[in-house]
Amino acid sequence: MRIYISADMEGITGLVDADDVQPGGRDYERGRLMMAEDVNAAVRGALAAGATDVVVNDAHGPMRNLVPQTLHPEARLIRGKPKHMGMLEGLTPEHDAMICVGYHSRAGTLGVLSHSFMGHEIEDIWLDGMPVGEIGLTHATAAVLGVPMVALTGDDSACAETSAWDGSVTTVAVKSAHDRFAAELRPAAEARRAIEKAVTASLSDTPQTPRRAATSGSAILRVRWQSASVASTLLGIPSVTSVDSRTVQTEGQLPTLYRLFGVWMRVAASLTGQAPYC
Repeated sequence: MRIYISADMEGITGLVDADDVQPGGRDYERGRLMMAEDVNAAVRGALAAGATDVVVNDAHGPMRNLVPQTLHPEARLIRGKPKHMGMLEGLTPEHDAMICVGYHSRAGTLGVLSHSFMGHEIEDIWLDGMPVGEIGLTHATAAVLGVPMVALTGDDSACAETSAWDGSVTTVAVKSAHDRFAAELRPAAEARRAIEKAVTASLSDTPQTPRRAATSGSAILRVRWQSASVASTLLGIPSVTSVDSRTVQTEGQLPTLYRLFGVWMRVAASLTGQAPYC
């Protein structure tokens, strides 16, 4: 059984603030260790369920957050950037299941460090008319590849967003949001035991086809930016059309559409340079 783990950082046990998850932050080094412990709990759970191959993609920010020496010795690590598929780099149809560790809720929700991919630069994203953030877009792309998301860890807001998108996904809330930069924290040892147990349970049976399994047909991706300048610039890319002064859309097939969205974000980053959690 081949298992793919996408590891973000905002939804990691004990982390609540930009200083916890951004390089140079006063608690970032501690945050990196906390991230490794949550990921290792998921790896242990996968191995206990019979996984014979586990790959971890460091999917947060610079994508160099996990220190290789702190990762479980039986897991392989995809580290660094640029990555054409970003948070899903290395995911293929040969994987039997995907696990998301440390994920957060989408922009506009009252979740810990909530945003959609780019801090407040992205205000809203829709996939075929449905609001999505990182959770929904990741799930939909993996589904097209035939890989079910079977488990996700994060705060209670991220877990609720996941359950609303696909109720078959096992979720583990490692903290309860009180506001965007405040939460009630689950004790670390307890949270890691829960992650390990949940991952094992989610993989113990043959993974089911995702409830929102997408077809091979086209999907429509729409993004509303904080800056009209970003939207205007993106119109120079073939197939991108304007919805209004700050909103653009395009139509295509996942996962190609997911990769194209990564290009949009690189364009936006070159124009704005804003900190993620303003």
